[in-house]
Amino acid sequence: MKLAMTLKFSPTSGVDMNLVWEAERLGYDAVWSGEAYGTDAVTPVAWVLAQTKKIKAGTSIMQMPARTPACAAMTAMTLQAMSGNRFLCGIGPSGPQVVEGWHGVPFGKPLLRTREYIAIIRRILERNAPLEFHGEHYQIPYSGPGATGLGKPLRSIIHGDPNLKIYTAAIAPAGLRTAGEVADGTLPIFMSPEKPQTITAPILEGMGKAGSGKTLADFDLAPYVRISMGEDLAACRDAVRPQLALYIGGMGARAKNYYNDLAKRLGYEAAAVKIQDHFLAGRRKEAEAAVPDALIDEISLVGPKERIRDRLQAWKELAKDHRIGTLVLTGATSEALRVVAEAVL
Repeated sequence: MKLAMTLKFSPTSGVDMNLVWEAERLGYDAVWSGEAYGTDAVTPVAWVLAQTKKIKAGTSIMQMPARTPACAAMTAMTLQAMSGNRFLCGIGPSGPQVVEGWHGVPFGKPLLRTREYIAIIRRILERNAPLEFHGEHYQIPYSGPGATGLGKPLRSIIHGDPNLKIYTAAIAPAGLRTAGEVADGTLPIFMSPEKPQTITAPILEGMGKAGSGKTLADFDLAPYVRISMGEDLAACRDAVRPQLALYIGGMGARAKNYYNDLAKRLGYEAAAVKIQDHFLAGRRKEAEAAVPDALIDEISLVGPKERIRDRLQAWKELAKDHRIGTLVLTGATSEALRVVAEAVL
């Protein structure tokens, strides 16, 4: 099992490079940078790659509606060339509130967009022919309303590596099936080592649909695992409650919140409803208090060092038969990075 971490970013101090350098020294495989509707994912990744030598850096995720697939491919090829192929390309559709409310474009069909987007990136990297693509979301060259008629198929000026690893950020069953079908890995934001089939079963279905013979051994399932280490278990749990309440309660409309749906599939249906009711009514503290201790313990690493070391055994068991490939720590301190590295690497 490989280890990775999410980047810490502050608008005033930027990326915590001391933490990144410690992860690199300890043998962590990668760092991941996200975007929602503030900082973008690419700039911190470029910053990290410029100041490191071994560790990989990936986007988790580049929002597809925010940039064309050709732009994403150009970004990937540029960062590949500048970093010695240490860039990992994570893409995702985001949700309708962000896509339409922030980027101002139609949400469309996210699974179809994902398939088209990845297909275009791969064609650009392969350079077998000038780029042509005729899909529902993307038509290249463009010939629709407002077209000049001057567009022509082009081939990338530079050579990218067609072996670039492309990840999606999927948690809904349909998205996970799509990841298994067309991607090299996926980054689920919640996963339980006691209920891995919640994530792995749809991925395997997608692999079967693709008919390529790919298995989980060929796929990097890289779940996010929040870590809060300290002697006071209750305080450690409380440190992760706000983010879980935000995602389960407020990241999406009442009828379209993928994180809420996942919490229900993990067996916390009543709690998920309660968290969402409180959060959407503006009762954030009550929403946080409604996050069950059992859910926190199941999908996170919380408490004293010994407790975290013991909990890591469940994740290591999953890695033995490739049900996960990478554990992505989020919220880690330097000390937490070291404790996990000593137990895993």
